[in-house]
Amino acid sequence: MLRFDIPPVSANVVRFEVFITFMVCVVALLGFPHLLPLLALMGFMRGFLGHYKCPSHRLFTKIMTGMNLAGKKENAGAKMFANKILFIAATVASILLYSGNDLWKVPATALVIFSTLEWAFSFCAACWAYGFWYKFFPPKMG
Repeated sequence: MLRFDIPPVSANVVRFEVFITFMVCVVALLGFPHLLPLLALMGFMRGFLGHYKCPSHRLFTKIMTGMNLAGKKENAGAKMFANKILFIAATVASILLYSGNDLWKVPATALVIFSTLEWAFSFCAACWAYGFWYKFFPPKMG
């Protein structure tokens, strides 16, 4: 379901945030995984509270708008859903990491794959799943 109760987000700002997700996950897989909780925090802020409650999103929006690089506006509903998935995956990876389990690499690798699809090709798998879900299970009104 499209969300019209929250302001739309700029496409290139969201892609830059996804690139940061990609870089943090790559750094984690290369040997410094202690940044994963930061991704969980960012996913929680943008996914549950909204993009405009996240300080980094506001900063990136201001900078990129000033440079005329923010891009077109997109509905934020699907992007919020994608950030909820980021929150879940980064939280699971963090819990596995701090419990001493090497399986934290699985959600981190999944985040690398899906974030690459978003920032490089503008294909948001979570956004596609979000639209697919509401196509087959529309919300009941009334």
